[in-house]
Amino acid sequence: MMHIHRYYDVDIVNGPGTRCTLFVAGCEHQCRGCYNQSTWRLDSGQPFTLAMEEQLLRDLQDTRIPRQGLSLSGGDPLHPHNVPHIRRLVKRVRQACRGKDIWVWTGYKMAELNAAQREVLSNIDVLIDGRFIEAEKDATLQWRGSRNQHIWYLR
Repeated sequence: MMHIHRYYDVDIVNGPGTRCTLFVAGCEHQCRGCYNQSTWRLDSGQPFTLAMEEQLLRDLQDTRIPRQGLSLSGGDPLHPHNVPHIRRLVKRVRQACRGKDIWVWTGYKMAELNAAQREVLSNIDVLIDGRFIEAEKDATLQWRGSRNQHIWYLR
C-alpha cells in the first residue's frame, strides 16, 4: 500500500492553475537540503486508501472550484514501491477527469526510468525530473527547485 503525507484539494502552488496535489511517502534520493524530508520513509504518513482516491476524483470533477489538474509530488511518486499505485491512479484520473492535466515530480532523471516508471508517463502531461541539488538551488525557477531539474512536456 502506498502512503501519503498531505493532500491539498485546492492548491495554487504546485503547478499551473488551481489543482489537487498529493504528496506521497518514499524517496530513496534523500537530497541534501530537501524541504520535505519527512516524506522519505515509505511507511511514513498515512495509507492512501480507496476512499481517499475516490475523494480526489470527486474533487477534480467538482465544478464549484474548477481545477486544472492533479500534481503528484513527495517523497517520490516514481519510487519503485509507489509506481503500481501511481500508475493506477493516473489511469483513473485520465479516464474519469477528461481535460485535467497531470504533473509528476521525481528525483529520477528521464534517462534513468525503468519500464514500469515509463508506463506512468503515458498517462501524464508533465514530468519534472532530477534530484534537488542544493548548490544549484534557484528560487527564481518556476516549478523546480534547482537548475539541474528539467520540465518535460509530454502531451
